[in-house]
Amino acid sequence: MKKKFIIYILFLIGVLAHGQQAPQYTQYMYNPSTVNPAYVGSTGNTRIYGLYRTQWVGLEGAPKTANIAMNKPIEGSKLGYGVSVLSDKIGVSDETQIAADLSYTLFFENDSRLAFGLKATGNLLNIDYTKLNQYNPGEQVIQNNITNHFSPNIGAGLYYYNKTTYFGASVPMILNTRKYDDLNNTQINQRYHLYLMAGKVYDLTYSLKFKPALVSKIVSGAPLQLDISTNFMFNEKFIIGAAYRWSASVSMLAGFQLSHNLYIGYGYDTETTKLSNYNSGSHEIFLQFDLLGKNSKVETPRFF
Repeated sequence: MKKKFIIYILFLIGVLAHGQQAPQYTQYMYNPSTVNPAYVGSTGNTRIYGLYRTQWVGLEGAPKTANIAMNKPIEGSKLGYGVSVLSDKIGVSDETQIAADLSYTLFFENDSRLAFGLKATGNLLNIDYTKLNQYNPGEQVIQNNITNHFSPNIGAGLYYYNKTTYFGASVPMILNTRKYDDLNNTQINQRYHLYLMAGKVYDLTYSLKFKPALVSKIVSGAPLQLDISTNFMFNEKFIIGAAYRWSASVSMLAGFQLSHNLYIGYGYDTETTKLSNYNSGSHEIFLQFDLLGKNSKVETPRFF
């Protein structure tokens, strides 16, 4: 019975770690390249992005995610590229992902564009079972830590956009990979995710813009996840908004354009499920920095 109990606990940790399968964000709309490689280079300049998210504060072993990314167009070509490093810590697991993205863009009339993207990733997984409460220290599962388990993957995406609108579809990890299999009867597989996204900017007044956006994540064997957000931009400086994750959480968003190059944003989520009884919400902060050339500028009307 003790052995079955330990296996059950490990299964729950696995569900927490990989049941949501990919890291969860609230402010996904500011760095779509995380899930869609076709986005890289679309801003027309070098963009550096950093995010830190602590989820379900107060719940032991809850996810903590950090992401640093850079993307830019290749001057004189239709290509763009990007690189990113992601750290995702959940319970006794610690996963690091390094990704490289490449995009190719077709240009159409009315300044609309369609980009195709490819993503290559390498994941390193570490699991330290000694951090668990051991009810029977002699069990084999407790002794078999996982150290730097490497798994490669590939992804692809499409991204259509103009100055006020975007649509995207992507599968950032196409290959179904096995994360681990310690006892030959307990394993967790990384399944592919299909992401659909869209957004549009409306000029309500001279100084006020409104942007609704959504992203849907479809995973085999898991419920459909749908995030809907609305944001308002005042005087191209201050942004405030709200988001709703279907049957999961509601969020408040805020951001400020500190300078022509630097933007900072914050998001707070509160659960709408029974999980809210065991945590005090989730916090997310990010920085976005644009490196501009002498003749380039940030296209603020895009707002994405």
